[in-house]
Amino acid sequence: MTEDDVLLADDPLYHELYDVRREAEAMGNFIERDVTPEIHALRARGPVHKGKLREILGLPLSYERHQMAAGRQHWTVLGYEACEAAFRNPGLFSNTVQQDPKLGDRGTALLELDPPRHRAYRRTVQPMFQMHEALTWWRKRTIDAIIERLIERLGRGDRAELNIDYCARIPVYTITTALGLSGQQALSFRHAYLNSTSASRGITLEERVRNGRLVESLLHELIAARRAARADDLVSLMLDTVLKLPGEAERPLTDEEIVTHAKLIMVAGGGTSWRQMGITLFALLTHPDQLAQVKVDRGLLDAAIEEGLRWEPTAPYHYRLVLQDTDFFGCAIKAGDVLELGLGPANRDPARWHDPDAFDIHRPVLTNTAFGLGTHRCLGMNVARVEMACGINALLDAFPDIRLDPEAPPPFLTGGLEQGGVSGLEVRLR
Repeated sequence: MTEDDVLLADDPLYHELYDVRREAEAMGNFIERDVTPEIHALRARGPVHKGKLREILGLPLSYERHQMAAGRQHWTVLGYEACEAAFRNPGLFSNTVQQDPKLGDRGTALLELDPPRHRAYRRTVQPMFQMHEALTWWRKRTIDAIIERLIERLGRGDRAELNIDYCARIPVYTITTALGLSGQQALSFRHAYLNSTSASRGITLEERVRNGRLVESLLHELIAARRAARADDLVSLMLDTVLKLPGEAERPLTDEEIVTHAKLIMVAGGGTSWRQMGITLFALLTHPDQLAQVKVDRGLLDAAIEEGLRWEPTAPYHYRLVLQDTDFFGCAIKAGDVLELGLGPANRDPARWHDPDAFDIHRPVLTNTAFGLGTHRCLGMNVARVEMACGINALLDAFPDIRLDPEAPPPFLTGGLEQGGVSGLEVRLR
């Protein structure tokens, strides 16, 4: 099967990997009810609350997302000002809560590190994720051609399910081919990775180990091939970059460090962008007056994307380890405690945004927390924005009468506290 065949095929893996509810159920964190009003009431009583949010809301406890957080006192942070303060003080609120206890300080994953090690590792890949590169190299290398082929496929019919037929396909192929893997490997790599982690539910340890080995072998084979002959891809870039850790001599990245970077880029870029594009399209399609304005004035699309990020970020909770006793917004928090930072609730803080539950592309633009803030602001946010802008613009160009299918079940937001998205997006194209 060719790369185009895989991109355009009706592969059942799409339905397995890109169903928001199924994903949450597999991770053990699906919730049935909308807890937004309860979170609003909590935040109105104060920006910080003792305990896990799930405990406070009376929800079933899911698996411990980070092993380092197990058994520690948790604090739930819901206000924008408090979330921003925590994000911008990595010396007090540490990302090391995400470390693999088996690796400890030897870990090299960006999400597990604090400055200055985080800064050193991030600089090895940061140059290819700047907005200029997103608008040039990423578009030319991957995004535009993928969107063109998908639009042509959609144009063969009058209806589509955009979650599977469009949103799921753009990011996973963009990231896979940018890394240097073939597009044919996009689904198999993502499937293997998602079923190799401790978050995988319903699979045996043997299956998890087998999937982990597949992921490792694919990446190590790619690295070996690029050592022999460079190409225009991210793995080649990482082979040629220099790591400058404080107090150490400059050196190239090791194969294991490249593998760690590649896994993060693949799972984050192929997952969160899919859900966020679906959320933005859902918001526009369920607000047809604002969609009509975007159709007429495409300059409003960037505002719509930013409003979608504020209104419903797809990864609404992040965690930090408290390194010193501190008084934090009136709460006496101890060293070793864990903060649950509510990016979603912070983005709907009425102290910062008027009528925050409303989706409004004309509201004044203020920085929101969807991509994080400070040191750990999302590495791939510029690529994600370009994917969404190019993808939605192409849809509106090709199908100016696009609308929700009145004969299909209405779409809705679903998932877990830790990740959310749209149930589906069945549309009429003409």
